[in-house]
Amino acid sequence: MSYCIYLSHPNVDIDPATPVPHWDLSDKGRARLEQGLRQPWLLEIEHVISSKEKKAIETGQIIANHLGVELTTAPNLHENDRSSTGFLPPDEFELVADDFFSRPAISVRGWERALDAQSRVITAIKAVLSSMPAEDPVLFSGHGAAGTLLKCHLANVAIQRQFDQPPNVGGGCWFQFDPADLDACSAKIDQLNWQLIDEVALVS
Repeated sequence: MSYCIYLSHPNVDIDPATPVPHWDLSDKGRARLEQGLRQPWLLEIEHVISSKEKKAIETGQIIANHLGVELTTAPNLHENDRSSTGFLPPDEFELVADDFFSRPAISVRGWERALDAQSRVITAIKAVLSSMPAEDPVLFSGHGAAGTLLKCHLANVAIQRQFDQPPNVGGGCWFQFDPADLDACSAKIDQLNWQLIDEVALVS
């Protein structure tokens, strides 16, 4: 396996009356993805794998259509389970999210524990990659918190929100990782920095 890309879905249409996993990408999110199709590394991607949440599927489908490959959804790649609270106003959400990252062994207000979400996502990614040719680059279409938990595992660092996506951009961020680090956990955390999908960058 040469490398993997983890991409969080970009901006969504926030609808408090709809369960968060069923939210759609917004026009802004779709426009940012269209800009992201210029990424020079994108043409190397052989497989696009998405979580089963609607916004991640929409993200992955845009990329898969551009590449002419099939989008595959996989179980257990979803965002941390926040169904106990449902939609929270932005200010309240940020406070609860701070607790989620700072107390990973605790279920904050009934949310899935960060440690459990991290283990779930790592196991799911390993399962996907075990069925792929080792040399094929793979893109995972997922979520911000899930991706941050993945980063912390890859670099063997404690779960911390300082490694989360940049604030106030609405997601749509990516990083490259070596699948060997799913077991070796030897990545350098500063080499897993989130980058905006609509700002062209190279992979190493």
